[in-house]
Amino acid sequence: MKITNEKLEFEKMKLEVERLRKELRKKKKYGLVWEDKPEDVVEMCKEKLPVLKEVKSKEIITDKTKPVNLLIEGDNYHALSVLNYTHKGKIDVIYIDPPYNTGNKDFIYNDSYVEKEDSYRHSKWISFMVKRLKLAKNLLKDTGVIFISIDDNEIAQLKLLMDNTDLFGEQNFVDCISWEKKSSAKGVPPKNMIVNVHEYILVYQKSNKFSFVGEPRSAEGFSNSDHDPRGPWRNTNIKSTVKDKSHAFTIIDPFTGNSFTDTWAFSKDELTRLIKEKYLIFPKNKNGQVRKKEFYNEFKNANIPLKSSWGLFDNQRNTEMLKEILGDALFLNPKPLDLLIYLLESTMNKNSIVLDFMAGSGTTAHALLKINKKDSGNRKFILCTNNENNNGNGHKIAEDICYPRIKKIIEGYKNSNGEKVEGLGGNLKYFKTGFVAAEPNDTNKTKLTKEAVEMLCIKEGTFEAVVEETDLKIFKNHDHHCAIIFDEAMIPKFKQKLKKLDGKCSVYIFSLGDDTFDDEFEDVKGKVKLSPIPEAILRVYRRIFK
Repeated sequence: MKITNEKLEFEKMKLEVERLRKELRKKKKYGLVWEDKPEDVVEMCKEKLPVLKEVKSKEIITDKTKPVNLLIEGDNYHALSVLNYTHKGKIDVIYIDPPYNTGNKDFIYNDSYVEKEDSYRHSKWISFMVKRLKLAKNLLKDTGVIFISIDDNEIAQLKLLMDNTDLFGEQNFVDCISWEKKSSAKGVPPKNMIVNVHEYILVYQKSNKFSFVGEPRSAEGFSNSDHDPRGPWRNTNIKSTVKDKSHAFTIIDPFTGNSFTDTWAFSKDELTRLIKEKYLIFPKNKNGQVRKKEFYNEFKNANIPLKSSWGLFDNQRNTEMLKEILGDALFLNPKPLDLLIYLLESTMNKNSIVLDFMAGSGTTAHALLKINKKDSGNRKFILCTNNENNNGNGHKIAEDICYPRIKKIIEGYKNSNGEKVEGLGGNLKYFKTGFVAAEPNDTNKTKLTKEAVEMLCIKEGTFEAVVEETDLKIFKNHDHHCAIIFDEAMIPKFKQKLKKLDGKCSVYIFSLGDDTFDDEFEDVKGKVKLSPIPEAILRVYRRIFK
């Protein structure tokens, strides 16, 4: 039977439809779709690998017993790449205030401002964010959290982006916090009569292991009239408001023998424990009410749920405060200091590390130093910022705004009235991003090892030089050492010096391959942790820049 042309065309069409169905099944059915736009600072990493170089003249040390904070000048994509080697899984909190992509010269992509009329405006912003957020996620501990400030221009896109399973996933969405940036609108009212006075902070956890510390709690109402060694306390009710028969029973005052029957807020076993540990306050007569001691030292660490909507944090007041610190080096609309203090106090314990890789004027550092001053904490910050001309006013963000602000906050300064403002104390190391050729030949591997000294000191937190020779360098901090051996012939000499070093030592040994030289350290293996370089660094960069 002769097959007609129409039938052949029909069969071809069926096959094409089935092919398209299969292709569609492979594609995502829900989520954010954008056209990825190439970015110069990302593409250059195929040819050059980022490293860090310290600017010694900008070092600030006020107390050698305290942690060292870091300020990195350079593109944050390069800084995050380095931190993926030095700080993977070490960061407790990330806070960023990215460009809002308003179209009013607030977002630069490939050295050009993204205008409102740019048809790829949102794609460029998403491309910019996703590359950095992927690197940032690697840095968080499993108990970590990220806060991202944003406004109406990109809130919808950012939420969908963060919900993507390649980033944090919607199961790790914690909340979208709104806060008031001003109390009312100024000038001509908008046509629709709706005044926008809010901004937002998107909150995502790394995993379900994250929890808030809670808001700081006041000691008001606590006293210690009986000189209890556990400190100030207040009495609280232990009667249940729910009639639960299983919690209706009698307890006995061990000192008087008086019995008290009621429906309690605690189980019998728990009340027995509270009596034994002297938490309960029994009345002198049988008709009185049994109360429980609540100690401030226990109460202050308990969580208070944070509200999804916060009150007014005035941007204008913070602009004026910054002018008091920096004078003519104007930076418009810095994030409110009180907002950052509230956020960090609710999230960080006394030894946490916070990263802000879009640091701007340095409000995150200012907030953290104030919190440390208040409770003698040892929290650390890592700030990354570029050195672009700030809004075309001739002041560079890193050199003229962020660093001077941190320096004055640490050391103190005089305000516009000539009054001395006391410094908050702290230590700072200033680094700039640099580059080494990426081609994996012996020359470049040797160069990368030589240029990686600062990276290794940052990774180990060891900044005080003990030995500085051409082929052997040793650094220390308060509890351990870091050694860098550039020539295996120096191993015997290092082992002699190792005998005089207290505690353990992280040892990095140059190897064109991946040799850790375990045999040479067999007799001291309990005192050293061996790592080959630069291969360990190159493995991280191969993963990032593939």
